Parts: sequence; structure tokens; C-alpha cells
Amino acid sequence: MTSSTPERAGPAAPQGGAGGAGGRPVSSDRISGRPPWLLVVPAVLGLAFLVLPLTGLLIRAPWTTLLRRLTEPHVLEALRLSLVCATVATAVCLLLGVPLAWLLARVSFPGRRLVRALVTVPLVLPPVVGGVALLLVLGRRGLVGQWLDSTFGITLPFTTAGVIVAEAFVAMPFLVISVEGALRAADQRFEEAAATLGASRWTVFRRVTLPLIMPGVVAGAVLCWARALGEFGATITFAGNFPGTTRTMPLAVYLALETEPEAAIVLSLVLLAVSVIILAGLRDRWVNSP
Repeated sequence: MTSSTPERAGPAAPQGGAGGAGGRPVSSDRISGRPPWLLVVPAVLGLAFLVLPLTGLLIRAPWTTLLRRLTEPHVLEALRLSLVCATVATAVCLLLGVPLAWLLARVSFPGRRLVRALVTVPLVLPPVVGGVALLLVLGRRGLVGQWLDSTFGITLPFTTAGVIVAEAFVAMPFLVISVEGALRAADQRFEEAAATLGASRWTVFRRVTLPLIMPGVVAGAVLCWARALGEFGATITFAGNFPGTTRTMPLAVYLALETEPEAAIVLSLVLLAVSVIILAGLRDRWVNSP
């Protein structure tokens, strides 16, 4: 037998947002309306600080002689060397960085946090310091370089191979961080299902894990390639500055700035265009990431 007394209703939930004073709803227009000047002014100044130097580069560019300067032999030589070294360095980073990212993301071992910190050190380490460190390890009298020279006759400093090593050293953290994030975000149930069906660990990684994280691998490889293309400090310290052998685009910009500023602007425009293309290509990944 039901009671005819109506149940006591709880407080009504405010509609249209959180309740303000007196229980009145706060309009979302008041939150997303006119922003305060204390935030707008420094935001505009920050934008100007970042954009004005690039605008000055575009304004001062010798557009009438741009094509002729881009086709000069020393420019094409530096561009070719930069593209080749950055591509090979990215391949080295993929070969070593993807397994390293998998180790950091999927294997628990003592000191994993320390290893992760060491992997990201080149991100904050001054590139010149990285070049000095490479010299002390891989130089002719370095810890490993001396053995390579005496045993195999391999000399890395001041060679094209040295450029690749320097670029891989500073660029690999970008790949490792991107791939590790993709591995942590991937659904491991697919891997567990494949292992339950009898697939080996290598088969699971090759047929299941790698396709799942491929967008992260591609994004990390692109960032790695762009960072390698623009590397300067570690390259000039470890590999030197020899035309046709170690003089990449950033080094050519540095030298041209002293003797031929317009040529330096043209070379800088090439690197700027590459950077803009890379950022535009990865925009959706960054915007849609949590």
C-alpha cells in the first residue's frame, strides 16, 4: 500500500552552468566574454616577440635573386649534405630509439626513471656540450674512439659519419619520447590476445604493437628529422666545418652571415620553410592529443 504523501524533493540542480550567488546560474558568456587586459597585453607581446623576427626574415629576403642563390653550387652542396645526413641520422634513431622506447614503456626494471632522465638529457643539454662529450668518447683518443681507430681504422670526428652521429645524438630523444607516449596510450589487450593465441613476443611486436603505435613513430621520426636538419652546435664541435664533407645548412648560414648576409637569409628561409611544413603536418596530432 503506497503512501499518498509526496516524497520530499531534493534541491533542484542549476541549469545552464554552475550556480552563482542566490542560486542563479552563471552565464557562460560572462566566462568566455571579453578577456582581461592583464592577460591580453602580455599575450600579444609574447606573440610579437616570436613572430616579428620571422617577419623580418621574410621582409629582408632577396626575393628577386632567390632562385639564383638557391641554385648556387655551395648552397646545393650544403642542402644535399643536410638532407642525406638528417635522413640517415633519423634511420639510426629509428633503429635504436624504437626498441629503447619500448623498453621504457613496457619493461619494469630498477633505475627506469634514471634511464628515462638520461635519455632526455640531450633535450636540455647545450649542443656544444654534447659535441664535446662526443669528442671525449668517440674522438681518436676517446674512450671508445681510440679502440675503433686502432682495431677497425674507423675515425668519426670531422667526417660525414661524425655529422650523422652528432645529429642522431641530439635528435633521438624526440623520437623516444613520442614513441614511448604512443606505447603507453596503446591498448595492450590486443597484444595480450595475440600472445594468448600463441604468437611470440617478436611477432606480437611486429604484427600488433608496431601498427598500433605507427602514428607516434611517424610523428617522432618527423620531429627527429627536423631536429637533425637544424643541428649546429654538436655538429661543428664534433665534425667540424669542411665544405662537401661536414658543412651542413646551419653551418653554411653561420659562415654566410659574416661575408654574404643575403645568402644567409636565403639559407635561413629554406630551414624556416621546412620547419613550417613539419609543424603544419603535425598540427592535428598536437591539437587532438589529450
